[in-house]
Parts: sequence; C-alpha cells; structure tokens
Amino acid sequence: MTDSLVTLAYLVAASLFILGLKKLGSPRTARAGNRQAAAGMLVGVVAALFETQILNPVELIAGLAVGGLVGVWLARRTPLTEMPELVAVFNGFGGAASALVAGAEALRLLTPETTWAGEIGVYPGRVVTEAGNVAGQAASAFGVVPGLIVAASVLIGTVTLSGSFVAVAKLRGRGPGAFPGIRLASIVVGLATLVMIVAAGWAAAVYPAVGWFAVALGALAVLSLVLGVLLVAPIGGADMPVVVALLNAYSGLAAAATGFVLGNYALIVSGALVGASGLILTRIMCEAMNRSLGNVLLGGFGATASASGGSGDEEDRTVRSTTPDDAAVMMAYAQKVVIVPGYGLAVAQAQHEARELADLLQKEGVAVSYAIHPVAGRMPGHMNVLLAEANVPYDQLVEMDDINPEFGQTDVVLVVGANDVVNPGARDDPGSPIYGMPVLNVDEAQQVIVMKRSMSTGYAGIQNPLFFKDNTAMLFGDAKASLKAIVGELKTLQAA
Repeated sequence: MTDSLVTLAYLVAASLFILGLKKLGSPRTARAGNRQAAAGMLVGVVAALFETQILNPVELIAGLAVGGLVGVWLARRTPLTEMPELVAVFNGFGGAASALVAGAEALRLLTPETTWAGEIGVYPGRVVTEAGNVAGQAASAFGVVPGLIVAASVLIGTVTLSGSFVAVAKLRGRGPGAFPGIRLASIVVGLATLVMIVAAGWAAAVYPAVGWFAVALGALAVLSLVLGVLLVAPIGGADMPVVVALLNAYSGLAAAATGFVLGNYALIVSGALVGASGLILTRIMCEAMNRSLGNVLLGGFGATASASGGSGDEEDRTVRSTTPDDAAVMMAYAQKVVIVPGYGLAVAQAQHEARELADLLQKEGVAVSYAIHPVAGRMPGHMNVLLAEANVPYDQLVEMDDINPEFGQTDVVLVVGANDVVNPGARDDPGSPIYGMPVLNVDEAQQVIVMKRSMSTGYAGIQNPLFFKDNTAMLFGDAKASLKAIVGELKTLQAA
C-alpha cells in the first residue's frame, strides 16, 4: 500500500469516526453511528498494519477473523444489562494494548539491530558496539520528551487496565472496597509513579539501550496497576457508571499517546476522539447526579455516609401492597399515567410489555408518557435504548426536567424497577448519602405503584422512603410477569 493510499485510508477512518460519534447522539441513528465508527476503526487498523508491515497478509486476515469472531460472540452473549461490564473490560484491554505497543516500540527504537552483533562491552543500560556508539545515536533521536510520552502511555494504560477490572467486579457486587490507610497508600504509590516517569525520561536520554529504560517502564507498569486498584476500590457501586466512562476516556488518551510514539495519525485522532467523548460523557453523568468529578473519585477515601436517608426506622415500617388486578383498574380509570422505567425493567427485559400496556391505556383515552432520568439503569441512555427496541414513540419519552413539574397533575405513576432515581430523600433529607442528586418527583403524584422484586436497596445502598408513603402501593414480583398480568387484566376490562 502506497503512502498516498495509507493517508487516504486514515482520512476515511477519521471521517467515519466523526460521523459515527455524531449519530450516537440520537437513539434513532445510534446503531448506524456505531457501525460507521466500527468500520472506521477497521480501516484505520488495516492501514496502520500495512504501513508498518508488522504482519503479512495471512497473519492480518487471521487476526481480524479471530478478533472479529470473539467480538461477535461477546456482543451476542452479553445482555444489555451487563453492557457496562463489557465496556469496562474493553476499556481495560484497550489500555493494556496501548501500554504494550508504546513500550515495545520505544524499546525497539532504543535497541539498534547492530547492538547484538560485534558486542564488545556492556555498561549500565548501554551496549557499545564495534560500529561505534550506535545506541547513543539512537538516544539523541529518541530523547526525553518521547520517553515521557511512552511513560505516560504506560501509566494511563495500566491504570485503565486494573481500574477497569475492579470496576467490573464492583458492578457485580464483588469488588474490593476501601480499607484503613488506603488514602496514604494511594499517595505513596502515586508519588512513586511520578518518580518512575521522571526516571524513564532520564533513562531514555542518558542510558538509551534496553537496560535502565526497560527497568523504569517495568516498575512504572507495576506501580500503575496497583494505583488503578487503589483509585477505584473506594468508589461506591452507584458511581461505577461514572468511573467506567472516565476509564473509557483514559483508554483513548493512552491510545493517543501511543499514536505519538508510533507517529500514527489515525491512532492519535481516534484516541483523542475516544478520550474527548469519554470526558464529555463523564461530565454529563456528573451533572445529572449533581456531583463533581472530584466528589465521585475522592468521596470514598475516608468518607462515612450518614445513616439517615431512609435507612433507619423506616425499614421496620409496613408497606401497602397491591395486585396486578388493582393496578390495572387504577390505571384504566386514570386520565394521566406516567411510566418510570428503571434497571428492573432492563433486567426483566420488560420493555415490550410496557409498550403494550401504554398502547392499551391510550386506546382508552389515557394520556401516557415515560419519565426518563438521565442515569436510570446502568449507563446514560440505557432506558432510551431499551424503549427504542420496543418501538416506543420517541415523543413519549420525557426528560426529568420537563416531567417533574407534571407529577403534581398525574393520576398514577408506575415505577418499573427504579430505586435511587425516585428517592425523595435526595431532595428532602440533607443527611442522605445521595442528597442533592436530582430525582424524579414521583411522590407528588396522586397514586404511585412501585414494581420491585423485594424491598432491597438500590446501588446507593439506602432504603427509599417513597415505598412507605401513603400514596404508594408496592407490586412485588418479576417486572415482566407483573406487566403481563396487568395487560391481561386490562384486556379483560376492555372486553367487558
């Protein structure tokens, strides 16, 4: 492949990245955008491999085939509810790949082929050859700045690797938590990583052949792995989607740094786009939770949440239960019904039943809309994607800021598997761990029906006082089965 064709391929790849990101902004075009971005990545990878001639055509085709099959298998077997875990795993692998490629390329540049021929002496980190100080010449071409860029790629990539797998474990409720002295340990390890970065830059200039530079990079990689664990471990499970978005940005920055090492513009562009989009997503999620990024990242270090916020005496209070039959009658005679989808709806895959319920109510003249909290579920846009799969009209999806003023004039609110995003303690209880987080004001409606499997808490780990209010009725059971029962009762009422 000629240089002009490689450049053209990189241009095509960058264009596809940008178009794909633009289309990801809407549920209607998200799938097409994802396919375009994936095609751009494929074009960029193939062009880079042809340019560097790292692999022969057979190896290239074999690698693409194996990687593609593994990717398809993972995508098909992973339910939407576990997509954050899959994204976190991909982030970790991306960070590891960037770190390994940057380190390998640096060591290749710092070790001329002639080093291993005619060797006459070995000094600290340097091999002197009969051909002269070839290693010293390589050092002058590499320099301090490239060495620091390599170190940055290794740092960010390995922090992303270990932090991502800790995030996966915490999303599954099995991750490590904070321990006494974790703040001090994080500071010590963080300072040690800074020392190793400086050491790597110094070694790249002074002792360029494998020796000390390789030692510095290896020590930096080990310290960065530990640092990733220490940074993510104290963060609560409710904040893991924010952490996953931030780690996604890290993986992009690591790739961009590796692109500078390789001199590969496609990798720089794609890494920068991933990093920028990850940071934007992180900011959006923090704003939706009314929290700063610093509060999310540092809140777990030595912080103790108040026991208030619905986790005290309320657990001993009784709740009012209802049945699918009563819920159907209540909604059938309402004028306005708002459905609040949550993680429970996603787990049960009950979006189609929710759509059928809404259609039946609308046939009876009931005004139906869906209240969408920006962080409902486990990732931004989670509910939008689920409801789009069920062909719910997009104009029925109402964002939190627009729907909140309407709850006071709503007859019935049906909460399907949501917890923290409808907790009034975030609004009314200064002692609640989630105080200040914007929530859906469903408690202001005339009647609230909450569909849950049990009285278990949400990701925040606190009880919801909404469940004990006089205008709330609990409908326990699987969301899909409960919605089917309500739909069946509505059909019976309509046929009567």
